Amino acid sequence: MQARSLPFNLMNTHIEHALYNFRTNGGRYSRFGRYYNGDHDLAFATEKFANTFGALFREFALNLCPAVCDAIRDKLKVEGFSVSSSTVRERSSGAGGSLTDVRAADTIWRRNRMDARAGEVHKEALTNGDAYVIVWPDTEGRAAIFPNAASSITVEYDEELPGKIVWAAKFWRTADKHTRLNLFYPDRIERYITKKPGEGVLPDVTDFVRVQSLKSKIQSDESPTIQKPKSEIQNPFGVVPVFHFANNASIGALGRSELEDVIPIQDGMNKSVLDMLVAMEFCSYRQRWAAGIEIQYDAEGNPQAPFRAGVDHLWITSNADARFGDFDTANLDQFLKVKDGFRIDMASVTGTPLYYLLPHGRGFASGEALRKAESRFLAKVHDRQTTFGQIWADVMQFALIIEGHGDVNLTTLWEDAARLTEKEELENLILKKELGLSTEQALKEAGYGA
Repeated sequence: MQARSLPFNLMNTHIEHALYNFRTNGGRYSRFGRYYNGDHDLAFATEKFANTFGALFREFALNLCPAVCDAIRDKLKVEGFSVSSSTVRERSSGAGGSLTDVRAADTIWRRNRMDARAGEVHKEALTNGDAYVIVWPDTEGRAAIFPNAASSITVEYDEELPGKIVWAAKFWRTADKHTRLNLFYPDRIERYITKKPGEGVLPDVTDFVRVQSLKSKIQSDESPTIQKPKSEIQNPFGVVPVFHFANNASIGALGRSELEDVIPIQDGMNKSVLDMLVAMEFCSYRQRWAAGIEIQYDAEGNPQAPFRAGVDHLWITSNADARFGDFDTANLDQFLKVKDGFRIDMASVTGTPLYYLLPHGRGFASGEALRKAESRFLAKVHDRQTTFGQIWADVMQFALIIEGHGDVNLTTLWEDAARLTEKEELENLILKKELGLSTEQALKEAGYGA
């Protein structure tokens, strides 16, 4: 397949569209990332409190955002891949070919260290709503899998065929402060770079030129051995090699962050905790009062305090009618109740089990009770397994095509999100044995070998 370039005006349209998406989505992704990392927008009761305590608590955050995302991420463990029965029937090699494809997929997965990097993709998708993976042959012709942040890639879906990516774009900054931009199409990859180095905001569409046109200016006849970088790479696979992990998204749309509904509650909880800390500061030294004391005035008629408060100062007066006392301390229990109330609200809104957000709950629930309490949460996990599992299958199918295995229909295998405890598994085996299961089979199901 011969790669063909787009007309210049259409190329500019795609670059302009990509830059618009990067600018539009960048602030949203940045906000979710800040909140996940504990960089929150703090609020005080009044401007006076903000001026007094803003510097003291500027880095404070009772950050529960990671718990909401990580609770789902911990349940998303890819165990491997299987080949569907329809593919096995279509292959002349039968089940043997199926086993070969599964082994090849497992080899590609482990070679790219995806046991760890898949978790990074899931974290990015859950936190920001989107994550991307690029698959392309390495220098040896093997399939290489590259996870990418949501802020660096954008995709365009087919309007007539929702869910099909028609083109994608990726940008990044180079060490010499140039901005690189690649456009991915089903038949080619076009590579661009800014004419001049720069920092800060994304450059304009007119600042980009083909990679080779810029690099050729710094080439010289004295260095003919230097190979000029290609401005366009042929894509012989017929599909865009960019895969979009969209969390809780509509068809052909961007994903939705798990923190979308968490951030307002997180802000409210931070506010309640800050108010409690301010109250603790004001109440740490009990305020005292005095009555029956004659007040002195300065030259301007302003009253002067008769005593100076402090732990090393004793209030003394010769007035026999003077009375002294102190104010009651503030009840901080109400602040604690409000704080825990926000935790419950967060669990209710997101479906996260409460013990992730409120670990000091009373007692320990049984395994059966926990499973019932987690039913909504597990339903969310299974939904993410279905969505992400299809994309992982597409990623590995494309990787197998790169390595010459043909078109294989894969299914992603996940670790059980509601795995039973060892005690519960043994109790189930005992019950099965009472119903007629052989001892040998019971031992096999328990994980014992010959």
